[in-house]
Amino acid sequence: MDIDNWQPLTVEEVSLLLQDIPIMWGIAGGWALDLHIGRQTREHKDIDIIVFCKDQYKVYQYLSKDWRLYKAYKGTLELWQGEQLEQLNDIWVKKDEHSAWAFQLMLVDQVDEDWVYRRHPAIRRKANDIFLTTTDHIRYLRPEIQLLYKGGSSVIREKDDLDWQMMLPHLTIAEKEWVISGLKGQFPEGQRWLKI
Repeated sequence: MDIDNWQPLTVEEVSLLLQDIPIMWGIAGGWALDLHIGRQTREHKDIDIIVFCKDQYKVYQYLSKDWRLYKAYKGTLELWQGEQLEQLNDIWVKKDEHSAWAFQLMLVDQVDEDWVYRRHPAIRRKANDIFLTTTDHIRYLRPEIQLLYKGGSSVIREKDDLDWQMMLPHLTIAEKEWVISGLKGQFPEGQRWLKI
């Protein structure tokens, strides 16, 4: 299975595809940052969508009629049959077994009314407060949360560094303080983005 064969849906196509799904979802990744500032800043190889773990069965039921969903784990991809996913949080989606990858689903945790950052569970926000909406009514992950995911990864890629530098002038003081506090909580020994 060719993991590099991507022909991602556009933001508008994703929005149209998921407009009737009865759950909360939002665009994530680099596209979320671009939606926040209102323009595309770089090429995007894929498109990520955040959904809550508790809604995974609804997502499966909604998409599996027309799409093939694969569980991604440590470099392997296996067809998802709709079983409850506990540790896995990454689903790749394509139209059929021969087509290119179209989008990626990222499952995030929720405890009671709170979104919980899996890498450092002390970091939380109200679940209904993790998304913002564009003037076109497209929901996307807040920039400070997206940057926490990027900066909190075990591998920070060049595009993550570029996204951090690009977004800094667009963050409010509160957003900047929140992501810095989150990175300090996850990395008390230090993290390279904290040297600003």
